[in-house]
Amino acid sequence: MNLAHGFPPIAADSAHTLVLGSMPGIVSLQAQQYYAHPRNLFWPFMQQLLGISTDLPYIQRCARLQANGIALWDVLGKCQRQGSLDTAIETGSMEANDFAGFLQTHTAITRICFNGAKAEAVWHKLVVPALDPAAATIKTIRLPSTSPANASISMEHKLQQWRILTHE
Repeated sequence: MNLAHGFPPIAADSAHTLVLGSMPGIVSLQAQQYYAHPRNLFWPFMQQLLGISTDLPYIQRCARLQANGIALWDVLGKCQRQGSLDTAIETGSMEANDFAGFLQTHTAITRICFNGAKAEAVWHKLVVPALDPAAATIKTIRLPSTSPANASISMEHKLQQWRILTHE
C-alpha cells in the first residue's frame, strides 16, 4: 500500500462553492494537479460550463475557477491506497483535511458539491461530526464522479447534473 498525500485547497476567500473529491489519483499526484488524468471529465466540464479552456495552463485554469467562485479540495488529506480507485482506499488509514479551519476562513461557502459518492460518504463519516453546528448545515450536493472509472453514467447525464455549478 502507498501512503497518498493530497493537495492544498485551491480557493479564493470569496469562494461560494466548494467541490470536493475523495483523494487525487496516481496521475494527478504525479502531475501535482487536480483532475490531471486525461480521461477525467472535470476540466472538460469546466470548459463547457464556465468557459475555462482545457488548453489553458493548469495555473490559469485554477485562477479562472477561483474567479468563478469555485474552490477545489479533497475530503482526505492522507490515506493508504493501492492504485487510484476509491474502492482501494484503506478505511483505517483515512485522515480528513481540516475543514473546520477552512470553513472559518472561507465564510462565503454556501454549498459543497461532492465529486462522487466516496467523497460524500467520507465527508459524513469523518468531517461532519467534527464541524461546528453552523458549518454542518452548509448545503451539500452529490454529483456523479468525473473519474473515468465511473462509466455507468453517460457523459451527457453527468454534465447535466454538473450544471448546478452555474447556479449560485
